[in-house]
Parts: sequence; structure tokens; C-alpha cells
Amino acid sequence: MYLPPHDPHVDDPMRFKPLFRIHLMERKSATVECMYGHRGPHNGHIQIVKKDEFSTKCNQTDHHRMSGGRQEEFRTWLREEWGRTLEDIFHEHMQELILMKFIYTSQYDNCLTYRRIYLPPSHPDDLIRPGLFKGTYGSHGLEIVMLSFHGKRARATKITGDPNIPAGQQTVEIDLMHRIQLPDVENLRNFNELSRIVLEVRERVRLEQQQQEEDGPEDGEGHGRQSPREPQHGSAQPSAGPPAEKGREPEDGGAMAAEEQPGKCGQGQPFVLPGGVSSRNEDYPRTCRMCFYGTGLIAGHGFTSPERTPGVFILFDKDRFGFIWLELKSFSLYSRVQATFRNADAPSPQAFEEMLKNIQSLTS
Repeated sequence: MYLPPHDPHVDDPMRFKPLFRIHLMERKSATVECMYGHRGPHNGHIQIVKKDEFSTKCNQTDHHRMSGGRQEEFRTWLREEWGRTLEDIFHEHMQELILMKFIYTSQYDNCLTYRRIYLPPSHPDDLIRPGLFKGTYGSHGLEIVMLSFHGKRARATKITGDPNIPAGQQTVEIDLMHRIQLPDVENLRNFNELSRIVLEVRERVRLEQQQQEEDGPEDGEGHGRQSPREPQHGSAQPSAGPPAEKGREPEDGGAMAAEEQPGKCGQGQPFVLPGGVSSRNEDYPRTCRMCFYGTGLIAGHGFTSPERTPGVFILFDKDRFGFIWLELKSFSLYSRVQATFRNADAPSPQAFEEMLKNIQSLTS
């Protein structure tokens, strides 16, 4: 099993943790051992459920328990999964979320189901190479998302989840037809200025969608790809300019700015987080290539009352991007997973789309 690095170090490599192993014997027989816990390998079982799906079961769950009881197990899990001790975490809300995650994951330490995940197909016109990224999600720590491109839009789908937004959900959607031109650094420090710019774009998007509905149905994904590398011109094209909770997770530069300053962000515009926007990682890039309007998914505990809220997608370089969650005043930084996965490419774009639908249906 691959685990993200310890929060908030998104640029660190993934961690590897074996969960089970299979010994192939003579006469086509095999033995399965569970590797979970701290008392060494022990008896397990594996079953092929169907194509691209199998399950494992531990037959000796007492090997998962510790002599010091649940308190020792929690402290050990916290040290291994988060690289911290309980005394290091002063924020009461963060303690609550971490405890919820421990209780949830420990319920399933004896029986797990695995399903194949395809890496997204790439296209020469994609903004950057799609793939897996590690991202900061406020008090939830680091999570893994899959960035994929779908014509006029890009999506970041959660591969690992949390008590607010489960795995399989579309955490961020990027509107590649609505480029945002950020103001200069001094004005960017003003959160109200960024908010004004983004909300202006949101209103434009709403009006365009309303107009499209009146004009008749249109392919929302857009099979014809259009390069987003330069701001779009014309009156209909705007510019502008984790997640925590609802109890929620995570999870002048007005309309003519992009037309007046084409390509500025694409050439490497200075970047700084607006005042009042929280970030788990202060070591974020200080220049960006380009920015787009987007929406992020937030919800209450247990994925209650989910809603999409406006934000800004920031492309830093070929391996890093960010997202400012406007309503949460929070910033997520994402860094590419550099690990290589063999035989993980989707056999076709249709197979990848079907996989996305399947993993989302598991938690919808």
C-alpha cells in the first residue's frame, strides 16, 4: 500500500507499507499472510471477487492488537501515519478529525476490498500531464487526488478520503474556458480583491450556462479541445482574477484584465497568498504560470450537505498546482506523485471514464 508523506510535506516521496504477501507453492497452491500489526506475518486469506477486484481477510486479528490497548494502538498509528505525537497537536478540532479517522480505519483492518484504478489518459493539449497528486487538506492532512482532463474542464478526483469528503468524489473542478488574471502582488494580498474577481467570474459562468440552456443542449465536456494557454478574448470570456469544514472540508483586475495583460501569468507571475487564507504548507511556489476559475466540493461530517463553492486553480509548474477555497479561506497545495506504477494505463478513454463513475458511485 502506498501512503502519502507526512503532513504537510507534499514534495516528499510516497511511503510504502506492505499489507499482505502471497507465497506461491508447488502444485499451484499458495499461502497468504497478513502483514498488518506489529507481531509479524500471520495467517490470511485472499479471494478474487470479479475482474479487477479482490478482497483480503485476516484470520488472526489478535495480531493487530497491542498490549497497551486502544490508547497504545492510537498513539502508534498517529506516530506512523502522521509523524507526530498527540502532544504535538494543540488544535482541538484537528485532534477530533484525527481520532475519527483512526476509529474509521481501524474498523476495517481485518477485511479489505481492492479495485483497479487506471491512470488518466493524456493528450498533447492538456495543461500539464495528468496523473496522481498529493494534496494538503487542512486538518485532514495529506490526501491523494487524480487529475484528469475532459475537454473544456479538468477534474481532481479523490483517491483517498476523509470524514467530510470520501474517496471517489470530485474534490476540484477547473473551468479551462475561464482564465483568471490575478492582480499584482500587493493587490493580491487583499482577500477582498481576489474574492471580488472570482465572484465576478462565477456570475459570468452562471449567465453563460443560463444562455446555453435557453439556446439548447450542448456537449458540456467539449470534445473539441481548445488550448487554454492564453486568456480567451471577447465579451463572454472573463478573466480576473481545505479544506476544513462546514464544519467542513476540504475538501482593479476585473473582467478586462486578461484582455489587457494577455499571457502575463503564463510567463511566470509573482504569487502570494491573500491575507487571511490559511495554508498547511508555507513553502508554496512564489510564481505561477496561469490561473483558472474552479469550484471545490465541501461538506459536513459524513458527507452531509455537500455543495460546490468557488475558488481559484493556480498552475505553478508541470508538477505542482494549488487551489484557493474562497468560502473556507483555505489553500491546498498539490505535488505530483513520482512513483511509477506498471500496467496502470487505461486501455481506452471510455474505460477510464467508466472507472471514474464506478468509484464515485461507491460513496454517492
